[in-house]
Parts: sequence; C-alpha cells; structure tokens
Amino acid sequence: MHFEFATATRIIFGEGTAATLPELARSFGARALVVTGASPERAAAMVSALSAETLAVPGEPTVELVRACARRVRDAACDVVLAIGGGSAIDAGKAIAAIATNGGEPLEFLEVVGKGRTITAAPLPFIAVPTTAGTGSEVTRNAVLGSAEHGVKASLRSPLMLPRVALVDPELTYGLPPAVTAYTGLDALTQLIEPYVSARANPLVDALCADGIARVAGALGRAALDGADRAARRDMALASLFGGLALANAGLGVVHGFAAPLGGGWKAPHGALCAALLPHGMAANVAALQARAPQHPALARYTAIACLLTGRSDASAEDGIEWVQSLSAELKIPPLRAWGIAASDLPGVVEKAARASSMKANPLPLTGEELQAVLTAAW
Repeated sequence: MHFEFATATRIIFGEGTAATLPELARSFGARALVVTGASPERAAAMVSALSAETLAVPGEPTVELVRACARRVRDAACDVVLAIGGGSAIDAGKAIAAIATNGGEPLEFLEVVGKGRTITAAPLPFIAVPTTAGTGSEVTRNAVLGSAEHGVKASLRSPLMLPRVALVDPELTYGLPPAVTAYTGLDALTQLIEPYVSARANPLVDALCADGIARVAGALGRAALDGADRAARRDMALASLFGGLALANAGLGVVHGFAAPLGGGWKAPHGALCAALLPHGMAANVAALQARAPQHPALARYTAIACLLTGRSDASAEDGIEWVQSLSAELKIPPLRAWGIAASDLPGVVEKAARASSMKANPLPLTGEELQAVLTAAW
C-alpha cells in the first residue's frame, strides 16, 4: 500500500478563532493583500488592525483577475496574502500568491487549457479563512480559474500552493442564506463522496470521508433551515474541511468533471452545479460498476455511503442515491437549465468534461453515452 497525504502547514479550527487572524498575519509579513468575496464588509473587523491592500472578488476568479492582481501585489510590496471568503476568494488568493513570485502569464501554469508550467518559486505566505462550508479550498493545493478564451475552468496546481495557515471558524458561516448553505453544503458532500469512491482512495482519506458524510447527513438540512444552529454549522465546517483534505489527496470524479466546463461556460455557482449533478453522477457510477465491474471495491463503498446517509445498516447503494435526491428536492436545488444551459449545449459539455482532470479519478471510465445521460438527467 502506497499513498501520500499533504495539507496546509497549520490548521486552526473552532468558534472565535478568527479573532487571531491579525496576529497570525503579522507573523508572516508587514503588508498584506486581503482578498474577500463580494461582501468585503464581513472581513472588516478581522483586518482593521493590518496594513493591507483590499481586493473584492465578486464572482469566480479568472486568469485576467489573477494577472492584474499579481501585478498589484508586486507594485504594493505586499509580503503576505490573506483570503477571507468562499472558495472563489480563497482560490483567487492562492493563485495571486503563486503568480506574484513566479511571474509569467497565469495561463501558462493552467492544466488542460494551458501549458501546465511548474510552479518553482515558493508563493507568498498565504492564509485562508473560509466563510462558507463547501469547497474545502483552505486545505487544497490548487486554484480553479476561469478562462474566458477557452470557455472552461481549469486548475493552477502545485504542492507549494498549500496555505501556510487554514483558519476555520464556524461562526463566520452563521450569516449564510439558505440557498448558499444548500449549494455549498452539497458541494462539500460531493467532495466527500467522490474521493471515497475514487480510483486513488486511501485509508487516511477514507476515515475523513466517512466521518464527513455522516456529519453532512445530520447537519445540512438543519443548517439550511436554521442558520444559527451552532452544532449544525460546526459539523458542516468540519465536513467541508474534511472534503478539502480528501479531494487534495485522492481526487474527485464525474460530478466535478462536469462542473469545470459548466462553470467556465455559464455564470452559475460551482456548488449549485455540483448539487444538481450529484445524484445523477452517483447513479451513473453505480450502474456502470454493476454492469462492468461488480467486484470493484467502489461498489461496496457506495453501499457504505448509503448506510452513512440514511443511518440504516441495511441500506443499498440505490437508497443512498434516493436520499441525495430527496435532500436536493427539500433544499430546492434547481436543475442545470435554470442557469441558462440549453439542451443543445449538452453534447459540447460532454466533450469537454471527458478531458477534465477531475474525471481521471472516477472509479471507472464512463462512456460518452453514460456521460450524456448524467447531464441530461441533471438538465
């Protein structure tokens, strides 16, 4: 048995820990760039004591944004980068910290659509502070960037990009509206299920995924219904963290394979896309495993997932799929067509998804017809 596990240098978790951010930042440098989401006022109290440049990222980060901001970091002589927000803000900060020290054109470093150039210089010290419970980007080694030129999202990736500190304070998620809680929460669940059945699964990731899936099963519905449910918010923050640790070390699968071209081509939240796709991606994998590889360990893992989600020891893999479909209906997850995706767009998305890096870790390759069926069912 051989596997590798890498993560942020330091993880700090707990209610109230965000108050330590100014002191942490000063331990890395004297002048910070603070990257926030669309509501920078949420970060104001945390950074008021810092000498900082502030940048708001209203949507998902792009190659163009990272290019401009890396130049801004160098011009302002910033020596530490902080990101306070959801996955978009954290991915933007991670990429800016890397490009600021490595120079060059960000597209050169991107997978799939770029040249995949290697990050060789250590990025600026980077601190990630998530305000949603979904992406787990605070403990991953990649940043997902949109390329308008290619109509797709792709990753800038390097072990050097792992944050110096991941500061996870569940209190920062208390104000999330129900829809954002639902989208990001189902993204977290996806990022626990896909690594658990991944072709690169390992025992350390397995333990994190099993614990995280059980937490989401008990907490996501409650967190969406009552945003101030402290125990539910804490469990979702932990589950999101565990999902980030898992995907960074075991990969993802079909759902995220589709999320890359869909997110690059349409203005839809990443979590909403994953939420719409998840039960159909699960169903396609289970059917393919039953038909072509009934002894594959991933099939037994889908049964284990069903037991964790339903709380029943006799649950079948199909019961797990039905549980996710039921939760999605309860949380009012919109289909893909709600984001302006037309039926005529689906074949092109299938073609791009087949080349996505996330698809490589799916438990077995899916045919073009199977991929088309997933997308059609989610549409």
